[in-house]
Amino acid sequence: MSSAAYVTHHLNHLQLNVLNWSITTNNTGFWTIDLDTFGLALILGIGFLWLFRYVAVRAISGTPGKLQNFVEMIVEFVDKLVTETFHGDSKLVAPLALTIFVWVFLMNFMDLIPVDFLPSILSHFGIHNFRSVPTADPNITFGLSIPVFALIIYFNFKAKGVVGVGKEMFTKPFGPWLFPINFVFKIIEEFVKPLSLALRLFGNLFAGELIFILIAIMPFWIQWVPGGIWSIFHILIIVLQAFIFMMLTIVYLSMAVEAH
Repeated sequence: MSSAAYVTHHLNHLQLNVLNWSITTNNTGFWTIDLDTFGLALILGIGFLWLFRYVAVRAISGTPGKLQNFVEMIVEFVDKLVTETFHGDSKLVAPLALTIFVWVFLMNFMDLIPVDFLPSILSHFGIHNFRSVPTADPNITFGLSIPVFALIIYFNFKAKGVVGVGKEMFTKPFGPWLFPINFVFKIIEEFVKPLSLALRLFGNLFAGELIFILIAIMPFWIQWVPGGIWSIFHILIIVLQAFIFMMLTIVYLSMAVEAH
C-alpha cells in the first residue's frame, strides 16, 4: 500500500446506510451512520457510567480504595468548577459537566492507541475500515454540542421568560432603536457557541489523528521517537480539549441564566 493509500484507508469510516441497511465506506450522505465512531462512543459512554455507578454503590467512608479516591477526586474537581463558574441554581449542570469531561476525555484518549491496533484486530472479522477516535469525527462533536445549544436556549427562557429573552435580543447592546442589528448580533452570538464547541474539538483531534497516521508511515525503526514525543504532547491536548469543552458548556449555561 502506498503512503497516500495508507492515509486514505485510515481516514475512511465503517458506515451504515440506513436507507438500504448496507455497509459502506467514504459515504457523505445524510442517511449514513459512522458505525465505528458511534459504536466506540457508545461503548465508552456506557463503560464510564457503569464504572462511576459501580464506585458509587460500593462507596465506603473511612479508608476508601484507590478507585474510589480517583473517582471522588474527579467529581470534586468538576463540582468545584461548577460552583465557582455557574451563577444559577440547577441540579443538572454539575452531572452534565462531569459527563462531558469524562466522556470526551475517554473518546480523545483513543487517539493514543496505535493507529493499526484496532483495525488489524477487526480485519480478522472482515472489517477493513475502522477509525478509532470518535472525536475526530464531526458527527460526534456536533452531536455533543447541539444538545448543549438546546440547553442554552432552555436555560435562557427558564431564567428570563419570553419577555426577558425578547427584550435581550432586541435591545442589547445598542438600545431599542437599533433592534434589527441587536437581533442579528444575538443570533450570530448564539449560533457561534455550538459551532465553536464542535469545530474546536474536532479540529484538534483530527489533526492529532492525522499526525499519528503520518508517523505510522515512517520506517518502524525511527517512528518511535516522533511517535513518543507526539504522544507525550498529545496527552496534554486530549485532557485540555475535554476540559475546554466542559468549561465552555458551564460558562455558556451560566451566561444563559444571567441578565445582561
